[in-house]
Order: sequence, then structure tokens, then C-alpha cells
Amino acid sequence: MRSAGVLCLLLFFVLYGNEGYSDQAGRLSGRVVLDTTESPVNAATVTIVRLGRSTMTDEHGRYEFNGVPAGTYDVVSHMHALTSQVKKIEIAPGQDVTLDFGLLVSPLRYEVSVTATGREETAFDTFHAISTVDSFRLSEQTAFGLGDVVGSESGVHKRSFGPGSSRPVVRGFDGDRVLVLSDGLSTGTLSAQSGEHAEPLDAAHLDRIEVVKGPATLLYGSNAIGGVVNMVTGHHMLHERSHPGFRGQVTAVGGSNNNQAGGHVNVEYGHRNWLFWSSGSRQVTSDYSSPLGLVHNSDTRMTSGSAGVGWFADRPFFNIGYAFNKGRLGIPFAGEFHQHEHDDGDHGDHASVDETFTWQNVRLNTGLKNANSFFEEFRIAAGFSRWMHKELENDEPATSFDNRLVNLRATLIQRKQSVLTGTSGLQLFHRDYTAQGEEALSPPTTGNGFALFTLQEMDFGRARLQFGGRFDRTAYSPLGLPHRSFAGFSGAAGIHVPLWEDGALVANYTHSYRAPAIEELYNFGPHVGNLAFEIGNPDLKREAADGIDVSLRHASSRLESEANFYYYSIRDFVYLSLTGELEHGLRVANFAQADSRFVGGEVQMSVALRRSLWLESGLDLVDARLIGTGESLPRIPPLRGKIGLDARWGGLSFRPEVVMAADQDSIYTTETPTAGYTVINLKASYTLARSNLIHMFSGGLFNAGDRLYRNHLSFIKDLAPEIGRGVRFTYTLRFF
Repeated sequence: MRSAGVLCLLLFFVLYGNEGYSDQAGRLSGRVVLDTTESPVNAATVTIVRLGRSTMTDEHGRYEFNGVPAGTYDVVSHMHALTSQVKKIEIAPGQDVTLDFGLLVSPLRYEVSVTATGREETAFDTFHAISTVDSFRLSEQTAFGLGDVVGSESGVHKRSFGPGSSRPVVRGFDGDRVLVLSDGLSTGTLSAQSGEHAEPLDAAHLDRIEVVKGPATLLYGSNAIGGVVNMVTGHHMLHERSHPGFRGQVTAVGGSNNNQAGGHVNVEYGHRNWLFWSSGSRQVTSDYSSPLGLVHNSDTRMTSGSAGVGWFADRPFFNIGYAFNKGRLGIPFAGEFHQHEHDDGDHGDHASVDETFTWQNVRLNTGLKNANSFFEEFRIAAGFSRWMHKELENDEPATSFDNRLVNLRATLIQRKQSVLTGTSGLQLFHRDYTAQGEEALSPPTTGNGFALFTLQEMDFGRARLQFGGRFDRTAYSPLGLPHRSFAGFSGAAGIHVPLWEDGALVANYTHSYRAPAIEELYNFGPHVGNLAFEIGNPDLKREAADGIDVSLRHASSRLESEANFYYYSIRDFVYLSLTGELEHGLRVANFAQADSRFVGGEVQMSVALRRSLWLESGLDLVDARLIGTGESLPRIPPLRGKIGLDARWGGLSFRPEVVMAADQDSIYTTETPTAGYTVINLKASYTLARSNLIHMFSGGLFNAGDRLYRNHLSFIKDLAPEIGRGVRFTYTLRFF
């Protein structure tokens, strides 16, 4: 009842708030064309960033905004098949301004984000450090696991138990401390729970993937203490608009080493205010080869699809969609950690361990845009997801998991009033979790959560301030065990200050709260996925983190650079503490709590040597330890650097890169050191563009030197090196 009352109050402000338009408002108009041919781009979306107002171009590529308040704005033009373009414009009171765009057929260089504040914002202007993998790079980086696709981003690595189970690690944070979202709502998978659980994705289905590095708890929840990875599916989820006629994409992938093969088709059809969409894909790989030989039982396969319909008017909108993933992946070497005995007591052969999974999701989005009130937009996103997977030993079910999640998120985006704008909202979730079989470590558990949040921003021209808070309450009801509930407050404050033309300093302080996860509270038994016999602690307290992030940025036509530094102090950090005993062939570990700290940084730079030749480089480092003992935490990534070239001539692109990692000898008790390595990758592509058709051919040679190297974040790094030399080819056809 309390949450319903809050929602009704927010709705009242939306419908009956004061008018926000100024009598001295101006007008913005222009054209969007294809840069190479000057052909008009129909149904491109143009957005005035920070006002959150969008419109769409007509058949002549023209767009228009009326009633634009005086001020300086970033304006973004976006088309899914093309590169978004950002331009800055100043509008005086009552002024008519013309602004034209020429969209390119090339990967993004100046990034656009939607996750940091709930509205589109350039990466330069955000208060968070953000990395974006755009649709062009997604076409080239097709992989089964989410960690493989984003693991090369600055400050991001991949955790794995083989290629099918990869998951992002952000600034050294793993598991329940990194929140994985699909269009702003939790995916509902169990990848945070265990090293061998999958976080699969169909990369060709996505418009982009955004990684918010550092605490993002204010907008997304208490378990975003380490960061957020948000998969954005398409145009209708970004802009809540229809478009006339057909749009779509066909992608085919093939590769050596692991015999990768895949195909993807998606199509959208718009008629007046209606939009219909559907997609389908299939991808398979066989066992991969390392320089030491074949890594058995590392094959993967997945079938996925989606369909939906939406109605989008100038103000109200709604859409509903269904999506599914279904597949199977091998878990290499997992059988070596299972103990199987014959009746005579002798140990049997190692089992072949596989995982089959089914993910289903139904989602409804509705709301009101361009409201002539105190609020600019009101949105509700509601989703139901069900994740089911079975762990098979020699094709016989050993453990089955069933996770059902209902999510509701309501947000209000304020219309800018003087210097103030912001986002406020309400979030609810209900979770039913059950597990049966050999590794059903925790009892059936019901979880419920409730949160209220606000994030406000004040723009004084020479500086911008951001501040906000969030209250979370989470309750667990395990079968046959005492119930637990947790309540906590998270808060943040930041400043964004221009230091010179095209340069800025950003500094943030964040206080974050996290409730313990179900497995941390209730697990008891052998857990091969984490290589431990786990003993949960139902008396665990909440985690509380205080963090400082500092970022120095520059973005111009010849130089783009960003240097980030962070320090997080976490009280009552939950971790696995070893007892020194063995059980079922695994080390016995208790979930314990102690204070910890994470310190590190990222530097990345792109320099134009010539107009069509860029030098790109990056470096990231994190050090994470328990404060009391100084002991390193497990699976913390080593110092890593990257240097490469991006050379373009017409539609041809050539991008060689060298990735280097240092030795990792700051290790946890159970870990072994990992040697450093240098890996060479070569990528090339050719793009042929017409007014409404794009052909993109890309190829790559990965690990060109067939270097033997190991990923320190892999649970089986001592048994399974990373993939050896191979090639991958992709063809993408986009029509719009």
C-alpha cells in the first residue's frame, strides 16, 4: 500500500504539474543524410540530450523541434545501422537554429550512453566512467558468453569456467556485485551465483552494450556496488518510437579453431504508430584448441528468438515483447572436481559435465513522454523472467535450478527547471528460487525487494553538480530456516567541471549498501562451480562501501582520452574464508566478513596521426585486499595494456592490436601465480553503403602468434589455457 501511494503521488505530479516551457523558447531544425552519398536518412532519431526530447526525420531527412528553452545542448542523431553523431548547439531566446548531420558507416568513436541517468547522455558529460560496445563491434565480436564480448573493455575482464560460462568482472568486482541488465531490468539468470553458470547473449540482436564502471547503486540497486552491464536490444527500447516500413539485419558468422558457425535474422516493421519486431538466431562452436592441444568438452550451442509489438504516439506509448534463449554448453574439467565412487569404494572415471539452460522473458513497457508538466517523462517497465538450467553428468541430470523473477521499475524524469533536473523512481522485485540434486546447496527461497531512489543534477554552466539517494529493503524467506531482511541507504555526490576547451574533471563520492546474496547466507555443500565446499552464514550483515572516483577527460576531433582513478573501502566485505580442511575433494570455505579495499585506475587514449589513421592505447590496473591481513582477494585481474591502430580508407578498415598482461603474483591462498603474456590480434572490415542498404564484411585473426597464455580469472586456468590461433569471418546485411 505504501508503494502504491508513492506511485500515485508521482503520477499526480506528471499529470498536473506546472508548465515547463518558456515564452522565449526557440526552434531547432535540420537534415540527417548519409555522409558518403548525401542521401537523406528517413526515420533517424534526433535527440536533444539533457532535455530528453526526441523526434524522427521524414522521408527527406528533415526534423524539427519547437519550444526549445534557451541554452547549450548536445544533440544526437541515431540510426541503428549507422554511427550516432553528436553536435553541440547554443540556442538563444526565441532563436531559430539549423543543425545538419551526416551519419557515417563506421564504429562509434564519440560514445552515447543511456544507463547513467536514464536518458541519453554523451560519455564525456556523464558522471560515471562508461564503456560502450556499439552494433558494429558486436557484429565482429560474436561470442556465446557476455564476458567474452565486453572483457576487452577498459577496466573490464572476464571470469570463466570455459568459453560458455564467461561473465564480466568490473574493476575486480565479480558475482553479485556486478548487475547484468537487459534494457534496464535484471536478466534473472544465475550467472552471479557460480563460476560455471552461463550468462549467454545473442550479440547480433543488440544495438549496444554499456558498462557503467563503479558504484551505480542509486538507480539500479544494492547489488550494483561494482558496476552495471546493460544490454540494449533495439531502437524501440532506446527511443520509444515507431518508424515507417521495414528495417532489419541478417548476420552470418564462421570461424576456425573452434569451428564457430552462426546465423541471425531480425526485422522490424512500422506502420503509423505501430511497430512489430521479431528475431531468431542459432550459434554453435565445437571444442577449442589451445597451443597445448584440444580442450575437451568446451563446445557450445544456443538458439534464441524474440517477438513484440508496440504503439508509440507523441506522448503515451506501450510495447510488449517475448524473448527466449535455449542452449547447452560443456564445462571442461568440471568432472575432475566431482567425486564419484563405485559400490566397492573405488573412484570412477571423471564425469563429463554439461549445462543445459532455458531462459524466457516477458516484458511490458508503458509511459508518457513530452508531458507538459513538472515531469518530462514517466515510464513503467515490468518484466517476468524464468531461468532454468540442469547440470548433467554423463548426460544424466545431477542438479536442476529454477529461478523466477518479477521486476517492476517506475521512473519520472523531471523537466529542466532553472538549473535543476533529475530522475526519481520506485523499484520492486519478487523472486522464487529452487534447486534440486547433488549441488542444491541452498533451500528453496523467496525474495522480495523494494526501493525508492532519486538522482538530481544542477547545471551552473561552469560546473555541474549531481547528488542523490536510494533506500533499499530486501527480505529472504528460505524454507525451514530463519527469515532475514536487510534495509539500507545509498547516497552519492559528484561534480563535473570543464577545465579547458574539450576537457573536464569529474569527481564522485559514493556510499553504497549491499544485502548478502542467497548463496552467501544459505549454501552448504560441495560447489564445483566455485571449487569449494561452501558453508553459508545466515547471520551475515550488509556490506557498506565508501568510494571515490576521479576522472580527467578530453574529447576533440584529434584527441580522445580519459584517465580514471578509484578507491573503494568496503566494510563487512563477504568472501570465502578457507578452513584448511578438505571435503568431497574440495577445500572447505566459510562465507565470512572482513573489511577490504579496492584501488586502481584506467587510462585510454585515441590520437589522430592523420585524418584516417588513429593510434589507440589503454591501460588498467586494480589491487584488492583485505584490510586487516593485507591478503589479496581471489581472481583479481593483472595489470593490462593495449596498443593498436585504426586505419581507414573509404569503406575499408584495418585494425591491428597488441594486448599485454603482466604477471599476477598478488594472489589469494588457494591461487597459483599467472604468467604475463602478449597477444596479437588483426581485424579488418569493408563496408559498402547505399541509401537504404549496408553490406559489411569483416574478418579477424586472433592470437596471431598462437601464444600460450592463461586468464587469471578463469577457475580452470591451470588446466585450460585460452584459445590459440584462429580466424573469424562475419557478413552483415542491414536494410532500413
